[in-house]
Amino acid sequence: MRLDLGYDGASFVGWARQPDQRTVQGELEAALTTLLRAAAPPMTTVAGRTDAGVHARGQVCHVDVRADTWAALPGRTPASPAESLVHRLAGLLPPDIRVHVATVAPPGFDARFSALARRYAYRIYDAPAAADPLRRDVLVHRRRLDVAAMDIAGAPLVGEHDFAAFCKPRDGATTIRRVLSLRCTRETDQLVLVDIEADAFCYSMVRAVTGALVAVGEGRHDPSWPGEVLAAGVRDPAVQVLPPGGLTLEAVRYPADDELAERATSTRRRRAGTAGQPDWQTGHQ
Repeated sequence: MRLDLGYDGASFVGWARQPDQRTVQGELEAALTTLLRAAAPPMTTVAGRTDAGVHARGQVCHVDVRADTWAALPGRTPASPAESLVHRLAGLLPPDIRVHVATVAPPGFDARFSALARRYAYRIYDAPAAADPLRRDVLVHRRRLDVAAMDIAGAPLVGEHDFAAFCKPRDGATTIRRVLSLRCTRETDQLVLVDIEADAFCYSMVRAVTGALVAVGEGRHDPSWPGEVLAAGVRDPAVQVLPPGGLTLEAVRYPADDELAERATSTRRRRAGTAGQPDWQTGHQ
C-alpha cells in the first residue's frame, strides 16, 4: 500500500522509530498493527525521514499487506478497502498525524527509492506582532528580511554540487546533491517562504541553507556569500542551522508508473557505492 500522510512534527522526535520515544513511524505502525490485527508491527518505508520537530504535509510511505487482509478491511460496509483503511486510521491515530489517501501501489513502487525529488518549505514570520500563535510550522524572526536579496543569493546553489558546507558529515556518505529549484518569496507581507526541491537532501541541509539565506536577508552578508560558502566546501561557523519548527516536507515527486521499478533500481545502485554504505540520504532534515 502507498500511504499519503501529513503530521505536525512538534511533539515527535522525528519520523524514525526509536525506543521509548514518540515518533511518527512508531505511532503509524502501532495503529496499523491494531487495524490489520498483525502479530508484529508492519514495517513502513518512508520517502523522507524527517527529524525532530519537522512537519510534513506531503509525506509518502509504503507498507506490505497480505491481499486477503486488504480485501477484508471493509467488513460488511460498502466502502472500498482504501476508504475503510483511511477512515479507521483516523480513529486510531493521534490528532497530529493523518493519513489522507491509501492506494494499492503500482508494481515496482518504493516510497524511498522510486522518488525523483522531495520539496521542502521553510516559513518565517519577519513581523513578530503579525505571527499567528496557532501556527507551529513557522519560525518567528525579529528582523525584516530582504527577500529579493535572499532569492538572488540562492540561485548559485541550484544544480548538482557538493553541499558539504551545508551538511553534517556522515562516515562513508557523499554530500553531493542536485538542487532542482530554490526560490525565496513572500506568501504574505509578513510571511517569508523558502521553497527548495532536490533529488535528495543530507542531514540539516535545508535548515543550513535557509540560515545562510536569512543572513543575507538581514544584510549581514552580500548575496554572493552563500555561493562562496558552497564553493569553499567546509562548514562555516557563520552559517546558522535554523530550528526545525519552520520546516515542512511539502511533496514527494515520482515518475510515471511504468518507470517506478527502474528508478528504484538505479537509485539503489547509486546509493550503495560508498564504503559499502548508502551514500544518498533521502531528506533526513
